[in-house]
Amino acid sequence: MRSKIKRIEPDSCDETPLYQQMADNIRQLIVDGEITAGEALPSERKLIEITGTSRVTIRKAIDQLIEEGLLFRRQGAGTYIAEQIEQSGEELTGFTDGAKHRGELPSSLWLVRDIATPTEDEAKHLRITISDKVARLGRVRVSDGEPLAIEHAVIPIVLLPDPHAVKESLYEILKKNGNQPVSGSQKLCAALATPTEAGLLSIAENSEILRIERNTFLADGTPVEYTRSAYRGDKYAFVTELHPYVE
Repeated sequence: MRSKIKRIEPDSCDETPLYQQMADNIRQLIVDGEITAGEALPSERKLIEITGTSRVTIRKAIDQLIEEGLLFRRQGAGTYIAEQIEQSGEELTGFTDGAKHRGELPSSLWLVRDIATPTEDEAKHLRITISDKVARLGRVRVSDGEPLAIEHAVIPIVLLPDPHAVKESLYEILKKNGNQPVSGSQKLCAALATPTEAGLLSIAENSEILRIERNTFLADGTPVEYTRSAYRGDKYAFVTELHPYVE
């Protein structure tokens, strides 16, 4: 561990604030898998000895990473690398089911839950016209009191006549209505959180997030939903199984 932590030592020739350099270096160690979830950082005294920086600098760096959700403190026990949620990129499952499967309590902070008309892009994905009606659902997805994602979903009104029927699980209501999706596709890309997204997710502006576009379908190919989400990059890793290529 000492050799790894030595790498967080800031460069005195760099004009970037020392605490910011240290935070960036620790973050990179986590992203590279050099230090992993559940592993403890050395004590502040040891970090001072290893890096030659002040207690104030070290605390500012650690506090920033705690605010980003990459580290957490255990009272009287030290500072640890936070767990990351591994989400399968192949399973058609919702946020609610995922949280419950992990033994967590899911909830939502609603931004919008109403009937509206779709944008041209939404209509294209749902194969409807811009004069058709959709149920528009926008919310911050929360697990055990921690905001983890922002979701904006649109569903044709014929498949979800009452958007207020959705309390937590959209898929549960769709299943109850006989409109449960059975297939889908999604696209992931890395991005930086906007000021609005950062505020809703309680993370620093320009923190890494994962933008996800999801389309789901009934058995006959009818589009069910078009959802755009922003998931916290410090909390989620989407895992996909690889299979041999067959020509």
